[in-house]
Amino acid sequence: MTDEDEDAVVRAAADAAESLIFSRFSSSDVSDYDVTVRFEDGVLEVDVFVEVPDATEAAEQRAADDAALAARDAADRLVEKSPD
Repeated sequence: MTDEDEDAVVRAAADAAESLIFSRFSSSDVSDYDVTVRFEDGVLEVDVFVEVPDATEAAEQRAADDAALAARDAADRLVEKSPD
């Protein structure tokens, strides 16, 4: 996999995570969020943090966990399509 392919995987994963967060909460309700995606040596690492003052901690954590899963799924789909 080329560096360009790896960059595409990271972008797709980050986009998927962000999309999931904003499918659960409106952008005006989210006070802070962070999506960190790293893809090195064929290993994908995804960390997601979401802060929504009017949501429960459980809802924030569920959204962060689901966003990380969405990111991994998006990355897996791209890697499966890769000709390498």
